Amino acid sequence: MRLPHPAPGAFRGSVSTEISAYLEKLIAVGELRPGDRLPSERELAARLGVSRASLREAMHELEAKHLVERRPGRGTTVLTAPEQVQTLYSRLSDADHHLRDVAELRATIEPRLAELAAERATAANLLELENVLRHPIAEVEPEESLRLDLEFHVLIATAAQNPLMSAINTLACSWTSSTRVLSHSSRYAREVSYLGHRAILKAVAAGDPAEARDAMARHLADVAELTRDGYEKRGTAEEDR
Repeated sequence: MRLPHPAPGAFRGSVSTEISAYLEKLIAVGELRPGDRLPSERELAARLGVSRASLREAMHELEAKHLVERRPGRGTTVLTAPEQVQTLYSRLSDADHHLRDVAELRATIEPRLAELAAERATAANLLELENVLRHPIAEVEPEESLRLDLEFHVLIATAAQNPLMSAINTLACSWTSSTRVLSHSSRYAREVSYLGHRAILKAVAAGDPAEARDAMARHLADVAELTRDGYEKRGTAEEDR
């Protein structure tokens, strides 16, 4: 499989943690999907420009989070969400409850992650976040807008420097992508999303935890409203067919 090359010098500080966060981001945004097999340890270490020892440590961490499975002779494979989670998710048949549950899940996790990111983000974290926002989301197609959205929120979680919360956020991204796409269906919605991200990054870069938390909470409230509007418009369009 083709794996994106990280930016030069992407892995600094705790290299294994950085590698783990990078691969976790690829899983969250869908560039690595359940069932995908990673390159061999030798090939992957060379592609990422890291030692095999650091890569092995990162894989242990991803395995502990149940994001990948390693089997002798078969390599490393990206896992699906735990069976109990998939069973629960498949039972969400009522659309209003589904939208509410997604909004509540994100509102519980992400403001705290933004707060921690404002306290702990490194210069490298801030550069990655800025790179995601280098073009206004309103100017890209909905699919690309969703991908950038997921990447931004995963990077905020990474900047929070809490591996356990980051893992929960990664799973939340994979559970909620089908709903999140509704908040990118119009140019207006994408612009609102982009401006929300800008406000969050401004607070994180300023090292203002309270404002970062509040900016994320405002952004999520806007997204919940846009998602509901997107769902209603899609439902109306289907009825008109």
